[in-house]
Amino acid sequence: MTSTTSTPGRKRVLLAAPRGYCAGVDRAVVAVEKALEHYGAPVYVRKEIVHNKYVVETLASRGAVFVDDTDDVPEGARVVFSAHGVSPAVRAAATSRSLQTIDATCPLVTKVHKEAVRFAADDYEILLIGHDGHEEVEGTQGEAPEHIQVVNSPEAVDAVVVRDPEKLVWISQTTLSVDETMETVRRLRERFPHLQDPPSDDICYATQNRQVAVKKLAPECDVVITVGSANSSNSVRLVEVALDSGARSSYRVDRAADIDPAWLDGATTVGLTSGASVPEILVRDVLELLAGHGFEDVEEVRTATEDLMFSLPRELRADLRAGGVEPERRAGRPRREGRTAIDVQTV
Repeated sequence: MTSTTSTPGRKRVLLAAPRGYCAGVDRAVVAVEKALEHYGAPVYVRKEIVHNKYVVETLASRGAVFVDDTDDVPEGARVVFSAHGVSPAVRAAATSRSLQTIDATCPLVTKVHKEAVRFAADDYEILLIGHDGHEEVEGTQGEAPEHIQVVNSPEAVDAVVVRDPEKLVWISQTTLSVDETMETVRRLRERFPHLQDPPSDDICYATQNRQVAVKKLAPECDVVITVGSANSSNSVRLVEVALDSGARSSYRVDRAADIDPAWLDGATTVGLTSGASVPEILVRDVLELLAGHGFEDVEEVRTATEDLMFSLPRELRADLRAGGVEPERRAGRPRREGRTAIDVQTV
């Protein structure tokens, strides 16, 4: 953060950092881009590769074809699995149709899948904290459906019924509100004192970092604007976190054109952030619009520095090498921000 000292009446923007693309989203988007370059269009993608309208529209304009399920992919064609992950049943369906798959599941989601498989193998009952119907939750639950039940919120805890309260563990969707998740765990532990924690934090570093940055700037803001799509869980959470942290008002937009100028009436400080699946160009467009309304001073509020790097999916790396192209060690774009400097070689 450069400064948060406000001159009375001076209009300013507090720009959250970190914001925008996380390593898992970057990897997935670059995977589709590289697949289009290498194989040519069409390249099929099951569901949205990431939850962002602009990204999906841009990739579609280049030849990506987004489908709801593997049944919608021509037999023998190539399909990319989205960053949110898929269940074993989806993988089996792809195999039965002789589809050539590229698995762009975020490695942090894969980690949660492996936890679920391991706990199920030890006959634990697993409480998956997350939102029913979200693609990530569907994929994780599909790893061990007989062992997993979803807990949607702290308010849902009272309805949880387990077969053995002494052999119980919780895991979570990676894009949740940290505070709400911990409240859910607290209530669960009140009911089930022997509830075990996962071996490591399931909520991803990017989700946490973006929430921490918003918590820092929100108390000074008349309005906080989050750039992100409605089906992006982590973007929706940022809107809530801003309000909970003291912002006077908080809104989510897909792009600058969605901003209602009335939101800015009487405001002197606007907070700006973006979800983990949002490219920086959309944030820049919002800054340009805000400057047109007199919010020309931009102060960065930085609470973490990120440098997490993921290799491209192994199937794509192998095909690039076979075609004489040496893939980059990491997926794609220069890293602006990241909490840790780790090069994760996904296999």
